Amino acid sequence: MAQHARTDRSASARKDDVIQIRAAAELKAMLSRAASLRGQKLSEFMLASARREAEAAILDQRTFFLDAEQHEQFLSLLDAPPVPSPKLEKLMKREPLWNR
Repeated sequence: MAQHARTDRSASARKDDVIQIRAAAELKAMLSRAASLRGQKLSEFMLASARREAEAAILDQRTFFLDAEQHEQFLSLLDAPPVPSPKLEKLMKREPLWNR
């Protein structure tokens, strides 16, 4: 079993596809600097950044299914949001830190 898990991990870690991209020199310099600050190679930094953005885009588009009764309950919750607590109201009326 442990050997099977190792095989699966190494198969998913293989880097056999190429992604080519052109960028302005200024953008490449900025990306290189950011990668350097993180102690990464430029390609590692770009792949990690692109993966985070891709995951966020995918998660942002999640679909869920409800039966008729659940759908009505969901709509009722949207139409009648909870009343803000006094603590929340006080917080929302407070002047933002950047204006102080």
